[in-house]
Amino acid sequence: MALSTGAFSQNIRFEGIIKDSTGVGLEMANIMAVNQQTKAMDAYAITNEAGKFVLNLNANTAYIIKASYLGYENYEKTVQTGSSNMNYNVVLREGILLKGVEIVHEMPVRISGDTIIYNADSFKNGTERKLEDVLKKLPGVEVNKDGEIEVEGKKVQKVMVEGKDFFDGDTKLATKNIPADALDKIQVLRNYNEVTNLKGLENNEENVALNIKLKDGKKNFWFGDITAGIGVGHEEDRYIINPKLFYYNPKFSLNVIGNKNNIGELPLTAQDYFKFTGGFKNMMRKGGSSFNVVSNDLGILGLRNNQAANIESSFGAANFSFNPSKAWTLSGFGIVLGNKTEIETKTISNRTDELPDGTSQTISETKEDFTRQDSKQALLKLSSSYVPSEKVHFDYDALVKFSDQKENTSLYSNLLSDIYTNKKQNPFSINQNLNYYYTLSDKHVFAFEMQHMYQDEDPLYNANLETQPFVLSGYNTTQTRDDISQKRFVKTNKLDSKFDYYYMVTPKSNINLTLGNTYSYQNFDSSIFQILDNGTQNNLTATENSNDVNYMFNDVFLGVHYKFLTGKFTFNPGFSVHQYNMNDEQLGTSNKQSFTRILPDVYALWQIKKSETLTYNYSLTNNFTDINKLAQGYVFSNYNSLFSGNRYLENSTSQVHSLRYFKYNMFNFENIFANISYTKQVDAIKNKALFSGVNQVSSAVNINSSFPEESLSGSANYGRSFFKYYKANARVSIGWNKFNNIRVYPDTDTDPDNNPTAIQTTESLSQSYSLGFSTNFKQLPNLGISYNYSISDNFSDIVYTDSPSLTLEYYFLEAFSFTSEYNFFHNYNKSKTIDSEYDFLSANIMYQKKDSKWEWKLSGTNLLDTKSLDSNSFSQLGGTSTFSSYKVQPRYLILSLKYNL
Repeated sequence: MALSTGAFSQNIRFEGIIKDSTGVGLEMANIMAVNQQTKAMDAYAITNEAGKFVLNLNANTAYIIKASYLGYENYEKTVQTGSSNMNYNVVLREGILLKGVEIVHEMPVRISGDTIIYNADSFKNGTERKLEDVLKKLPGVEVNKDGEIEVEGKKVQKVMVEGKDFFDGDTKLATKNIPADALDKIQVLRNYNEVTNLKGLENNEENVALNIKLKDGKKNFWFGDITAGIGVGHEEDRYIINPKLFYYNPKFSLNVIGNKNNIGELPLTAQDYFKFTGGFKNMMRKGGSSFNVVSNDLGILGLRNNQAANIESSFGAANFSFNPSKAWTLSGFGIVLGNKTEIETKTISNRTDELPDGTSQTISETKEDFTRQDSKQALLKLSSSYVPSEKVHFDYDALVKFSDQKENTSLYSNLLSDIYTNKKQNPFSINQNLNYYYTLSDKHVFAFEMQHMYQDEDPLYNANLETQPFVLSGYNTTQTRDDISQKRFVKTNKLDSKFDYYYMVTPKSNINLTLGNTYSYQNFDSSIFQILDNGTQNNLTATENSNDVNYMFNDVFLGVHYKFLTGKFTFNPGFSVHQYNMNDEQLGTSNKQSFTRILPDVYALWQIKKSETLTYNYSLTNNFTDINKLAQGYVFSNYNSLFSGNRYLENSTSQVHSLRYFKYNMFNFENIFANISYTKQVDAIKNKALFSGVNQVSSAVNINSSFPEESLSGSANYGRSFFKYYKANARVSIGWNKFNNIRVYPDTDTDPDNNPTAIQTTESLSQSYSLGFSTNFKQLPNLGISYNYSISDNFSDIVYTDSPSLTLEYYFLEAFSFTSEYNFFHNYNKSKTIDSEYDFLSANIMYQKKDSKWEWKLSGTNLLDTKSLDSNSFSQLGGTSTFSSYKVQPRYLILSLKYNL
């Protein structure tokens, strides 16, 4: 295989080997050919494992050949090409890189240890405005529509600018806001660990971070842009205001981003808000226990902007970093967002029930609903890091989240008539993180980590129905309409602490001893009440209608792991011994559990080559529920769904096997990764559900270990950049799942405890295939083509989705930029009872003279004025297949003016 970086018009093959003075080929050495007449770099290459390179050059042309390799003197020599292919070997001598800076600035890509360094200007064609636009053109880098970055199949966890965190815990704000013209170098930091004390002691192969190096003119100066735009040709007013300001120097940095618009542009969605981690790591990932605190968010989540009929968005964010001294760094950010959203949806749901008598019945429901959401949310993070020497690292972080969310829905069902629901919640949480790392000597390293989470939730749910579907003790059934509400108050205090000791047995092996503890204390209170026709409140005080629960969970464990390297292999087996204690208090009694478990885990890595690995992971994990599934009083999941917990639930156990292959070949910019994962869970906590039409009453139970839940998933990706101007990618992913739930069937008497039951096993198989190709010319229009095809096969239906897309970019007349994107979607099921097509077209034309600070832009969204989009979903509980159609925003034309600082 060979790297060819010239255009097709270049007609000679210039190849050879870069060696050291002993004749050994140097892998990942850099070489380039600079045209002496034009002073342009016509071709570049990075050598393969044998030191081989290939360049496609112009015939009969004079070139300066430059080569470099870390730890060796730079090479530079003039070469005259002829009319035939040439073989040319380069010998580098060990020494100091006196001209390293020059090489770095000219090479589009180079590797230094675990870091891949991209020269941003080498990949720009003139149409780029944001970091995202440049990242999409880099070999081995992908950016999805949510702004998440993927490098070599691994999700980027952190973005930094000049080594300073940029809104730690999220990459979307970086990809959507950092201006492309400020970028100098983009550094991909593989095997990333921000704590140097633990470098090499932990397995960081999955950790990837980005560091953005700014151009010299952007340092020590304010830079950024301010954009204001208005709608063109609309009956209603449309607008956008978007300031972005940045300041960086070695001691202080500040980023300020604002956005206010009513055109559906969401800098941060409510979903982004809830998953925003603030950079908090999962410190118990090797602990062997899984205790997750479930959110009581009532399902109020902002949809993507193309899934709403109307969105008004307000957003403000600021991020800072300050160094009082070389050892001490203070940093943090604040984010405030507010979204007012209108959602119009049409839904068709189908469920086929196999009855105990051998017959079957199909339940079909058609719904139309209109929802208004008003959401105000805020995030605040403060961090302090003190690193006085290589031996000591101390840091503290605090992340605060609070919000005010309301949702009102008017719904009509062909089975339940008209329904009105209201949801309101004001959740608050604070996460604190304290870490101390100390290296006593080359043989002894100590680490102490502690996280505390406090969470306070107060969701209020109200439903106004024509007919109440449930029989509730104390309920007044004589009212004109059924107006029922539930209040919940859930408080959580959770403390995780862990002490690690690492002893270096040899330079290639270490023993890790871990003493850890997870402690959680939760309160859950809930009550149901009815509003009567005369406005008075009827409290349903029966035991089954309320909750007053306290729950304590404690896990003390001791872990032992041994890591050693032998040849190309790394092994890290270990186990942890756990003592669990749990106690829930409700209904006037206590229920205590206490037991001990030993949980093994294994990590193994085969370093086939420098950039080719095979990794295996195995873990046995105890999974525990939190208080939400232990509270035995009824809780409304929805207007037609009641849930009651089970205080006698036990933990489930899951074993996970995963195998991952990765190869990144800088010789031809080929990246390959594949993974397969198998999970088997026994004694899983599942639902025991009684369905009556579209209504259901369910409770939590442990499924018998004879009915394990299983899942098998795999994916593979092949990507390559070639001939300097082209990038192609192919990906496939397949997932199989087997779920078990207990179905309760209605009978003729009024006692629900003697109803017939059966274990309902459902299987689903999902497949996804995608192909992509794009160009990146400097002077010609650039085209991007992709095709996605997916199959969702569940036991009740098979749904297919075709989705081709096309992008066009063109920079012309040294002032104009044109970008456009077209997406087509075709959703249909096997029986063709569902068959829908829709498409979206957006385009932008921008005008900015060279060196001018002003830019005019005319942008159009949904230019084809598509009315709605469609989606499909499947519920394992009951096996309901759902088809939904969402009304989307109409065509918008926005004229905006941007000023670059």
